[in-house]
Amino acid sequence: MSQRPLAKPSHTARPPRERRSRRGSGGITLTDVARVAGVSAITASRALNTPDKVSADALKRVQDAVERTGYVPNMLAGGLASSRSRLVAALVPTIAGPVFLETVQALTEALAEAGYQLMLGQSGYSGAREDALLDAIIGRRPDGIVLTGIMHSAEGRRRLLASGIPVVETWDLTPTPIDMLVGFSHEKVGNAVAEYLVAQGRRKLAIVTADDHRAGLRRKGFVETALRLGVAAVPACVVPAPTTLGNGRAGLSDLLGRHPDIDAVFCSSDILALGVMTEAQARGIAVPERFAVFGFGDLAFAGDTHPALTTVRIDGNAIGRQAARFIVERAQGRAVEERVIDLGFSIVQRVSA
Repeated sequence: MSQRPLAKPSHTARPPRERRSRRGSGGITLTDVARVAGVSAITASRALNTPDKVSADALKRVQDAVERTGYVPNMLAGGLASSRSRLVAALVPTIAGPVFLETVQALTEALAEAGYQLMLGQSGYSGAREDALLDAIIGRRPDGIVLTGIMHSAEGRRRLLASGIPVVETWDLTPTPIDMLVGFSHEKVGNAVAEYLVAQGRRKLAIVTADDHRAGLRRKGFVETALRLGVAAVPACVVPAPTTLGNGRAGLSDLLGRHPDIDAVFCSSDILALGVMTEAQARGIAVPERFAVFGFGDLAFAGDTHPALTTVRIDGNAIGRQAARFIVERAQGRAVEERVIDLGFSIVQRVSA
C-alpha cells in the first residue's frame, strides 16, 4: 500500500515583516543602518544602545553607517500606540526679541486648532546650537519641524532630509528649501527701503544693522540699491544680534562720529531704530528734519514712538498659520503642491521718515 505524501501547509512561513517607517515618510531606519554596516539589526541596535556588548569592528561599522546615512535614533520607538506624536517643534533664534512672537503665537494657535501642540527651542543667531537641538528634536519624531531662516549646516540639512519629517523653513526665501517654505526676501526689503529714502530726496544714507545672516541680506539689498541710485557711499555700524536699544544709541553715536552729515538711517530692527531716535533726542537732533529713521518689524510700539516710526511690516501671523497648514496637510497624508510661498512685506509710512 503506497503512502500518500504529507499535505503541504496552506501557507508558507515568512520572515517577520520589517516595520514600516512612520507615516510612510521614507525616513532612515535602524534596518537601513544595519544594511549599510553589513550587520544584523540587533547588532546595530546593540552598537547604539550598549556598545560594550559588540566588537570594536562592528561598533566602528555601525558608527560609520550612522554618519553616512544621517540616522538619528527614534527615542520614542515602541513607546507609542499611535503613529503620530501630535507634537510640532519650532526653532527661533531668540525668545528675548519680540519680532518672532507673532509667528510663534499664530503657529501655536493654528496647530492647537488642528489638535497639535508646539514645542519651542531657542537656537541663537550663530547656528552653533541648532545641530544639537535638531538631533534632540528628530530623535523624538515630531509630526513636523518649523525652522527660522534657511541657513543651516550641511550636517543639519542632511539629518533633516534623512529623517523624513515634514520641515517648514520660515522668515526667508529660497527656491530650494529643505522641504517647504513660507517667508519673504530680505534683499528686496533692503531694495525697497533704499528706493523709498532716495525718492524722498535723501542722499547720505547710513545703516545700523545686526550681524546675523538675514540682517546681512537686508543690508546688501539696501547698499546695492542706494549705490545704483547715485548715493556715493553707505556707512554702516554692525552690532551683535539680538539687538538692543543700547545698540541703537551706540550705533548712531558711531555713525555721527564718522559721518556727521548723514540724512537717513536704516535700522535692521525696530529696537535699533528706537535706540537711534533716543540718541538723537538726547543730542537735540530733530527727526525727521535732520535725518530720517527707518525700522524693520513694525513692533507694537512703532506707532507710539515720538516721532512715530516708519518701518517694514512683516505678516508674522500669516507666516505662522501657513507653516501650521503645511505641517498638518503633510501629517494627514495630503500632498502639498505649492511648497514655496512668498508672503512679501509692506512699508508702513509714519513721521520718522
